[in-house]
Amino acid sequence: MTATNDKKDDIILEFKDITKTFPGVTALDHVSFSVKRGTVHALVGENGAGKSTLMKILNGLYHADSGEIYLDGRKIQIKDSIQARQYGIAMVHQELNVVGELSIAENIFLGKEPVNKLKFIDQQKLYKESAEFLKQQNLSYNPRTKMKKLSVGEQQMIEIIKTVFFNSKIIIMDEPTSSLSEGEVNKLFNKIKELKNAGATIIYISHRLEEIDEICDYLTIMRDGMFIKSARVGEITRDEIISSMVGRSIENTYPKTASNIGGVVLEVKNLSNNKVRDISFAARRGEILGFAGLVGAGRTEVARAIFGLDPIQAGGIYLNGRQVHIKNTRDAVDNGIMMVSEDRRKYGLVTKRSVLENISLPNYNLYSKSPFVNHQAEVKRGQEICEKLQIKTPSLKTAASSLSGGNQQKIVIGKWLVSNPKVFILDEPTRGIDVGAKCEIYKLMCEFAAEGISIIMISSDLPELIGMVDRVYVMNEGKISGELNREEITQERIMRLATK
Repeated sequence: MTATNDKKDDIILEFKDITKTFPGVTALDHVSFSVKRGTVHALVGENGAGKSTLMKILNGLYHADSGEIYLDGRKIQIKDSIQARQYGIAMVHQELNVVGELSIAENIFLGKEPVNKLKFIDQQKLYKESAEFLKQQNLSYNPRTKMKKLSVGEQQMIEIIKTVFFNSKIIIMDEPTSSLSEGEVNKLFNKIKELKNAGATIIYISHRLEEIDEICDYLTIMRDGMFIKSARVGEITRDEIISSMVGRSIENTYPKTASNIGGVVLEVKNLSNNKVRDISFAARRGEILGFAGLVGAGRTEVARAIFGLDPIQAGGIYLNGRQVHIKNTRDAVDNGIMMVSEDRRKYGLVTKRSVLENISLPNYNLYSKSPFVNHQAEVKRGQEICEKLQIKTPSLKTAASSLSGGNQQKIVIGKWLVSNPKVFILDEPTRGIDVGAKCEIYKLMCEFAAEGISIIMISSDLPELIGMVDRVYVMNEGKISGELNREEITQERIMRLATK
């Protein structure tokens, strides 16, 4: 089945019976579909559906075990990413491949630097051509600025325009908005439209179905390494997309259950540092308490201060009515305060280490009262956590890097459950995971609340907050600008408080 019924001349890319296996796993199972020239074609599916594996084959990072790829009707063999570039194929990865210590110009030219007669890099030409190119792209960056000085959104924009610089005709974008602010997303979408109007074909991997409605022309759904269906955007409903992705109907996206909310567990009084001012709030036993606000409002900074990552200059933190002094994360954990960071790969996981090691890392004091670790107790607790959170892994010895985003997030949550948290801070807990895994995380949150844990949920996804929280505090410019009870929460009220 192909993505469209259009004429063959309109097809720029075709996959035929692509199969790829890894030890014990069939990542792609005879995948076949086509992509129409000059369109934005979404590739959707749960984590582990095979989307990124297929795109890495197209970009030469993996090699298919069998099957064929056709570009402009001609069968091609892609040995590596250099050859993919020669075919006009480029990939912008979710984890950006930038060299922070190099300048914007050096990153743009990376691998294709101009040289002089002596075979040295022609620095003058490199910066001159980069400046001209940036101007053509309506970007006002200084080409000598180091990449590490740019925001994630700005770095991503440089990665995207690099594909233009190399005259790419097929551009793969893997979860391009996962770390962007709303303003940066708008800039990205405008750039995608420019690229499409200039004749480029975009393959767009995303879990955010609302983005697909806005920016994409066609979509292909994958599940368990197999092609499920292709369709024009607008000719398939969101419910049909979700049920095709997960193989079942998800009738309740936000499975919020009635909470038996108890007394105040955590109280923060007049907390201030150089990032937030005069923060006061209370979180109750069994409550899911939301924090909303625009990017830069200070939500994460409040969480970091409570968890001991940032210093507190004024104010106090109280647990069950008793003031606690938190100078570092060990103090927070010892007092039953745990935090899942918004960037699980950077702050939550050691991806090269096993599932068991990641679960155990902050908890070895529980398994050892001597110089030796009680490995039997460690394994038993690791198995209990995997069963409780339904972490899908071949074994406890499997490297965390090989698991899907949703299962990685469960590992980060699981490592803190070992220490029996009283307060659980979840910062963007469903970022970068698919709709099925999101539902599983929501259900876990409800289970934790039912067990009496006080949950603080920070999210930029307003429907998610509205669907899951009992109360919400809204922040604006480092301060709390308002509080809404569950029956009062609407997107309009949140945005009014976030921008006042």
